[in-house]
Amino acid sequence: MSDPDLNLLVALDTLLAQASVAGAARQLGLSASAMSRTLSRLREVTGDPLLVRAGRRMVLTPHAEHLRSRSRGAVDEARALLTPAAASLDLANLHRTFTIRANDGFVEAFGARLITSVTAVAPHVGLRFLPKAEKHADPLREGRADLEIGVLGAVGNAGNMGPEIRVQALFRDRFVGAVRSGHPLATGMSSGTSSDSHSDTPPSVERYVAFGHVVASRRGIGNGPVDDALAALGHQRQIVAVVPSFPAALAVAQTSDLIALVPVSLLQAPHARRGPASPAPFHSFTLPVATAPVTVSLIWHPRMDADAAHRWLRQRIVMVCRGDAA
Repeated sequence: MSDPDLNLLVALDTLLAQASVAGAARQLGLSASAMSRTLSRLREVTGDPLLVRAGRRMVLTPHAEHLRSRSRGAVDEARALLTPAAASLDLANLHRTFTIRANDGFVEAFGARLITSVTAVAPHVGLRFLPKAEKHADPLREGRADLEIGVLGAVGNAGNMGPEIRVQALFRDRFVGAVRSGHPLATGMSSGTSSDSHSDTPPSVERYVAFGHVVASRRGIGNGPVDDALAALGHQRQIVAVVPSFPAALAVAQTSDLIALVPVSLLQAPHARRGPASPAPFHSFTLPVATAPVTVSLIWHPRMDADAAHRWLRQRIVMVCRGDAA
């Protein structure tokens, strides 16, 4: 048997990602007829139709679905083999867009600083932030995302992402209550001297549950560890609203008497701070019940370990999150 034509690998990966001859042709800069001929060759070498018609569109065969993640990994590995070593990485002339899956809270808290830090030394690098509609590793495995930032589950070191996934802790975060400036709950509570108006002394449980609450959940789930801790003390809070993100919870709390449950990192974002002469838009306070802190982590697929530009971006994110970068 003669060696396979490795040039077909990129075409296979593109076809499987696009699930369309026309879409693959556009991405590869080929004519539709040339892409059709390439598909015929791929069918011959793989022994599978790969793409079949289903009504007015094309769909992948089961074998093609099986090959999709493997083809992406093979293409990325080949590119990594042909990528210059980190010592010769020319950041000033690096043209690349990185896709990062992260929630709105991370983007609000760190997005501007990360973009500034990256473009200061790599002006042609772009960052594309995507929401995390689900928590699994397929976007990383299939190359639809370069990195993910978030809190892992409790199953194994990588949560439910899979045993091969790489994880690096970025910072520890904790949840606090947040109310608008001038909220009745803030009255009489000892305030800090910083512009974020934070009280380390928590309100009583009775005062905390006397007001309505707004919580963030992308899956629409209202109850959580705070409710479990309150129930253990014989109390229950009234969850008036569930919103999809922490910034949305803050926006609701800023114009109502509802209490928002948010991570401290979000309140440290530039939009949540004011100068000494301006009143703070929020008053935050330590919760009256104990909740476990969370670890926000950087997550990626091991096929990107040797990629010099990817490694540089990971280091830059760590520096920004830990306050070591401008």
